[in-house]
Amino acid sequence: MSDLFSIKNKRFVLSGGTGVLGSSIAKYLVQQQAKVVLLGRSIDTLKAKQNELNALTENSTHIFSVDIMDEAALRKVRDAISQEIGTIDGLVNLAGGNIPGATLQPDQSIFDIQTDDTRKVVDLNLFGTVLPTIILSELMVQQNFGAVINISSMASKQSLSRILGYSMAKAGVDIFTKWMANEMASKFTDKIRVNAIAPGFFISNQNKKLLTNKDGSYTERGHDIIKNTPMARFGDASELNGMVHYLLSDASSFVTGSIFEVDGGFSSFSGV
Repeated sequence: MSDLFSIKNKRFVLSGGTGVLGSSIAKYLVQQQAKVVLLGRSIDTLKAKQNELNALTENSTHIFSVDIMDEAALRKVRDAISQEIGTIDGLVNLAGGNIPGATLQPDQSIFDIQTDDTRKVVDLNLFGTVLPTIILSELMVQQNFGAVINISSMASKQSLSRILGYSMAKAGVDIFTKWMANEMASKFTDKIRVNAIAPGFFISNQNKKLLTNKDGSYTERGHDIIKNTPMARFGDASELNGMVHYLLSDASSFVTGSIFEVDGGFSSFSGV
């Protein structure tokens, strides 16, 4: 029973693991004596993060520079992971985000949307999850076990103004999570689980300008979110770590195809 939540010496791949949420999760996993494999485009950023994590626990971190939208490159990384590291116990898909051109301004409508930037956001957030999951889960099928965690959003649950592309992509992540969970369990093994976490509102580099002013005060949108969050605050990145731990551990062995909201009560509040 004492090993139910243990992730010691397990190996977890984090795509996009150098961002705000990914860095917090990577650090937490290393502190729990797990090994992490970071995937990202910038080798310099990856090396800096590797040095930071290895300072906590020596040889805890491996890095691979790869564009997760490049299927051929992902397959090469998959093969390199198999050869150099062996089995992987889990994959956390953290790549994603929004871009200014895909965000409507307060005085704009749907007819002002920039379709090229909107398409880029859909590709990054949806296929940036789909491709790593499909390609790396082949290793899980071969080894007959593994856990996948995708990152959903409050934007997939209800209509949030101004961020159409991001919302569509995250809704796609939800159904892909359920679809992939069914595919793995029904056609391969019940030892491969696929779930998602839907974070509430955490201030990050991508949404900082939407939620805060230069002086640190909240924008009108920031105030609206706080007003509709029963806990009356934004989340801290570290508050996702417990759910990540649960979904990667054997404690969630009968859990698949589920989307877990970590949102301070936002999704449960009607606003009245």
